[in-house]
Amino acid sequence: MKFIIGLLFGLGIGVGLGLLIAPQSGEATRAQLNEQGVLLRSGNFSEEIRARAQEALTQGRQLYSRTKDDLTDRYTQARSGNL
Repeated sequence: MKFIIGLLFGLGIGVGLGLLIAPQSGEATRAQLNEQGVLLRSGNFSEEIRARAQEALTQGRQLYSRTKDDLTDRYTQARSGNL
């Protein structure tokens, strides 16, 4: 019973704080959600998602390559005693 009361109390505080420190008004949020809905219905959204996913994949591969090279260099230095 204490858990449920604490949960409801925390939920109430979270909602209250969210309303107080919201970055934009409710009207602006509804307009933004409406725009996203139009994008979803128009079909252009899938192309945008595909482009973003491709960019994220490219960035991930670059990060993997840099990290792998760095770790290989450090391993080589550690084995040779140059660290």
